[in-house]
Amino acid sequence: MSNTVTRIRFAVVAAAASTVVLAGCSSPAPSDKASAASCEPSKGKVTLQYWNTVPGMDQVVALWNKKNPDIQVQMKNISNDQYGTIGNALKAGKAPELAQVGYDELPSLRTQDAFVDASACSDATAAKSKFVPWTWSQTSFGGTGVFAMPQDTGPMALYVRSDIFKKNGLTIPKTWDEYAADAQKLHKADPNLSITFFDPNNAEWFNGLLWQNNAEMYKYSGDKWHVNVESDQSKQVADYWQKLIDDKLVRTDLAHGSTQMYAAYQKDQIATYVGAAWGYSMFRDNLPKQAGKWTIVPMPTWGANGASGDWGGSTVAFMKGNKHLYESVKFNTWLNSDPEALAMENKLGGLYPAANAGLKLPALSEGVPYYNNEKIFDVFADSSTKIDTNFAWGPTQKTVNLALQDAMAKAAGGKGKITDALSAAQAAALKSMKDQAIPATAGK
Repeated sequence: MSNTVTRIRFAVVAAAASTVVLAGCSSPAPSDKASAASCEPSKGKVTLQYWNTVPGMDQVVALWNKKNPDIQVQMKNISNDQYGTIGNALKAGKAPELAQVGYDELPSLRTQDAFVDASACSDATAAKSKFVPWTWSQTSFGGTGVFAMPQDTGPMALYVRSDIFKKNGLTIPKTWDEYAADAQKLHKADPNLSITFFDPNNAEWFNGLLWQNNAEMYKYSGDKWHVNVESDQSKQVADYWQKLIDDKLVRTDLAHGSTQMYAAYQKDQIATYVGAAWGYSMFRDNLPKQAGKWTIVPMPTWGANGASGDWGGSTVAFMKGNKHLYESVKFNTWLNSDPEALAMENKLGGLYPAANAGLKLPALSEGVPYYNNEKIFDVFADSSTKIDTNFAWGPTQKTVNLALQDAMAKAAGGKGKITDALSAAQAAALKSMKDQAIPATAGK
């Protein structure tokens, strides 16, 4: 994932949910099952349209075009308005054959009949073994088809200013309780020093924290969605960060990826960063003078299971109206599982691959100079294996995120609590589903 704010906002929190089935509305399930005939190779040269937001992807596409003269791909960067552009194209019946879609947007677009099932193509179903299982489960909607190929993920970890920790006699926290204790010690030693910041306008990041605590926000069973955004596990996370905010141990005035955020780190005012794999390049590129001062370690955990969370990641979806499924599957599979393509995407766009082959890239097994030549991607690879595969997104997640952010901003300003934000998100989920005639109920 790129370190630009645009890329961060659009490549929203990934989710891997085998329970995310598609009959999530009162109308019949969309009739997008690909027929066998639809996967026949086209006669003659084919040109595919591929829309995405990844920096440098044009160079990856150029490599494919050079190697495949009969299947050419035209790329369009839609990072300025990713989902608006896709939505307008769908309404006009002019969607591209392939488009980048964040994991948490898949259920919403699926209920809008935005995809075509490519499972009639044997190469599509055979690709399952090429990807980290939880990512494939998301794109296949619990094994009901093949609607997209996983592209990248965002396993989370803790970035630590080791020099600040050493100066204050702190050890690396293994649990969130230890992390809170470190926060108190740091702030007591220097009132201008905070252990991290809490961005109330970043629901995607907060959802990653909920995910780590096995806070299953949605389930689908009995022909309806079960909404449990304000679960006990979610409340535990909310209460934890609320106490840090109340005790003024974390900053609440910084937006992720902003100039102000980098300035605070540059002035040694913040000692850690709770982030994802793609964030490694943010500090390297924006704080070059802090080279050698950072280390990356596993996320503090809630319990003995050592679970981790995920923030970010996208898929490349087969869009409605695709008349070249055979060729689309060929390109999509290559794009997201070929080692040469994955290496370019990692180098140019900062993508942390969802493909098994990608986790073995030389660049991900070597030490990173900025981080004291530590093999930081080993930490992210381990994190990726500890992500709850039952975590699911609902079909109206964008609306829920907006409600969550609005209430979190009020809480950060002293008007309410973060648990109120969970209640607001729960209410927004139920109302938005009702408004779209999607059967839903509160609770498990």
